[in-house]
Amino acid sequence: MEADGLTNEQTEKVLQFQDLTGIDDMNRCRDVLIRHSWDIEVAFQEHLNIREGRPTMFAASTDVRAPTVINDRFLQQVFSANMPGGRTISRVGPAGPVPRNFTGFVGYVINFVFQYFYSTFSSIVSAFVNFGGGNEQRIVTDPLGDVMKFIREYYERYPEHPVFYQGTYAQALNDAKQELRFLIVYLHKDPTKNPDVDTFCRETLASPSVIEYINTHTLLWGCDVSSPEGYRVMQSITVRNFPLMAMISLRANRMTVVGRFEGDCTAEGLLRRLRAVVAANEVWLSQARADRLERNFTQTLRRQQDLAYEQSLLADEEKERQKQRELDAVRQQQEAVEQERRAAELRKENIARQKIELARFVPTEPPVDVMGSIAVVFKLPSGKRLERRFRETDTILEVYYFLFCHPDSPDEFEITTNFPKRVLYSNADCNPAEGCFTNENINKTLRDVGLKNREVLFVNDLEA
Repeated sequence: MEADGLTNEQTEKVLQFQDLTGIDDMNRCRDVLIRHSWDIEVAFQEHLNIREGRPTMFAASTDVRAPTVINDRFLQQVFSANMPGGRTISRVGPAGPVPRNFTGFVGYVINFVFQYFYSTFSSIVSAFVNFGGGNEQRIVTDPLGDVMKFIREYYERYPEHPVFYQGTYAQALNDAKQELRFLIVYLHKDPTKNPDVDTFCRETLASPSVIEYINTHTLLWGCDVSSPEGYRVMQSITVRNFPLMAMISLRANRMTVVGRFEGDCTAEGLLRRLRAVVAANEVWLSQARADRLERNFTQTLRRQQDLAYEQSLLADEEKERQKQRELDAVRQQQEAVEQERRAAELRKENIARQKIELARFVPTEPPVDVMGSIAVVFKLPSGKRLERRFRETDTILEVYYFLFCHPDSPDEFEITTNFPKRVLYSNADCNPAEGCFTNENINKTLRDVGLKNREVLFVNDLEA
């Protein structure tokens, strides 16, 4: 199975389906599962429908259109009651008509040729009669009802029989085509008036070997030609003698009548004829299965390729989206850095402007010998020392203006004493440069905060 391109899971399903159905041909099991998308439950239900003679999902509607059937005698194996295996030959005895000498052989050939031309002439005459209106046209109004009536009457008269297909002729043709199986079309007239029909049904079709072979290898559809559905089918396949069994199979992608069994015959003879027709035409079904498998494999492969292509496109699109997200993240980061840089530059520009604007509020430095002056030494965070004299009446705000406007001073700072440590001013509480004057020391004089004569104050950078 691996050579057929099946996965391990699909091979397991083929084996499981074979165990459930008992079908010997693994290729047939595989084909059924492929057509049902590898759904074992659906495939098994369809198999049960066919085995019980019911239409499958392919022909569930009674309005389904029947495929065209090719009825060409050059493509058919024709068997009649006068040929070996027929009931007429059997009644003659073992010696029968088999020629024992040259004269007898010539007579046999002449009789065979005469029978052939007679049957052909009778068919032509029948066709002209029908064309000329000899038979009344029958309108088919309930084809399924005609078939079900035939099955009920047949079951009542002949309890032993193969399984008849419980659907219309069109449904049977469609199912046989979909399942790649042989379809046997059985037609007969009233058995009470046709001894050959009664014998064929009571003995031949009731044979266990015939029942087993037909149920296993074919679909069997039957109808009485007295019904509109049976009459229509009889007209389409040109029946001459009853009972009639016509075997239809897919041949060169067309449903074709490949075998015709006319008249009564023994069970052994019917089995030989059925096997001969099946053997001669099985190659066409095998080729159809191979072609269907190849088409299914090609379609599956194409679907897989399309899926892989779509997944590749999705992966490429996801890569593009991820790449775009990364680019967006980098761009946003760069914009954030740029915004911070601009904000910092703007802040520096604002501080520079404020220093210029606030420089006019810096008090003048008093002379050395002026009473009430205080010498203050400022220790900057850089280690640099600034010395400046202030009047004891100068406020802490004016001291802040001096430090803020000095180029060596930090932008955000606090002013503290050494011991005991006190915070005289802090930008963390209030920034006078921005118009905030709520600090409790901001308007106090140096004398009010306890500074005298010479003091050392520390300037701490709040941004460090």
